[in-house]
Amino acid sequence: MWYNTKATELLGIDYPIMQGPFGGNLSTVELTAAVSNAGGLGGYGAYTMSPQEIYDVDKQLKAATNKPYNINLWVSDHDIPESGLSDEQYSKTKTLYKPYFDEVGIPLPEKPTPFQSRFENQLQVILDIKPKVFSFMFGVLSADVLEQCKRSGIVTVGAATTLDEAVFLENSGVDMIIASGFEAGGHRPSFLASAESSLTGTFVLLQLIREKVKIPVIAAGGIANGKGIAAALALGADAAQIGTAFLATDESNALPIHREMLFSNAAKYTTLTRAYTGRLGRGLTSRIAKEISGKETDILPFPLQTTLISPLRKAALDQQKWDMILFWGGQIAPILKHTKATELMHSLIEETTTYFDDLKA
Repeated sequence: MWYNTKATELLGIDYPIMQGPFGGNLSTVELTAAVSNAGGLGGYGAYTMSPQEIYDVDKQLKAATNKPYNINLWVSDHDIPESGLSDEQYSKTKTLYKPYFDEVGIPLPEKPTPFQSRFENQLQVILDIKPKVFSFMFGVLSADVLEQCKRSGIVTVGAATTLDEAVFLENSGVDMIIASGFEAGGHRPSFLASAESSLTGTFVLLQLIREKVKIPVIAAGGIANGKGIAAALALGADAAQIGTAFLATDESNALPIHREMLFSNAAKYTTLTRAYTGRLGRGLTSRIAKEISGKETDILPFPLQTTLISPLRKAALDQQKWDMILFWGGQIAPILKHTKATELMHSLIEETTTYFDDLKA
């Protein structure tokens, strides 16, 4: 059967369908558990959370499902130079963004305070709580950490946006690789070359990786229905990861207006931009993303840009200036149909089954 793959065997799940783990407070226990309980692998994005918050969420997940689930972290959680943020850089960014702050009638914030990386402390929590699956982005784990995960029975999953990154991940000793195509919503998790030079489509990337890598590969980006899953499996994927379609369900922590936008005409237009966080990510096209295009050198490094934008985003939401906000979403958004996570899972399973049954007939 189509659902008997290396991934389902390794992950201990019924169907090779993974829910993309959303960072930035967009994940919920409810969504993660709904996907896992329906036979897939729910995912929880924890990169912005404190160690204690991760402990608490894991406790809630264990209460909500007895099935495997995935917790996701970012290996590299900032791009700030060792010298810190200069006054000159901050002054340039302020000048660039001042018209938008003026438009919503709020002052520009003070220069962001230095950022302390959380990753080491978050990693210790993962090793303590031992989720069935630990996925990570923006880099590789040390051999020592991977060995500890192996000993604890934690399946490790790294993300690649290029063939080079996939080979690098396999050589590091991970169990599985996500082939993240540029169609995907959210941040591009590139780590060997710039995100702008690592823009291969999902199905090309999947085939390139499949040729060179022996461990299971998960296709991510531009997949939102059974046909997409079937296509990924036909090209050699061991599972498909679906983000935007799950982000649009009521169980996600996306704002109601965000979910509404994913089902609207606006979903036809997406863009890759650094304008909101300092890292390249795909969302529904906004006025600010268009106007800042080509001025990336005047944007603060991640995550200080997020800190700067946060009050602007809040004010724009309060004033319903939707064209100023970046709502995360992938290129596949215009075909979304489901607003309930369990219904979406059932539909994905049914459509994929039908597709393969029709092939046999």
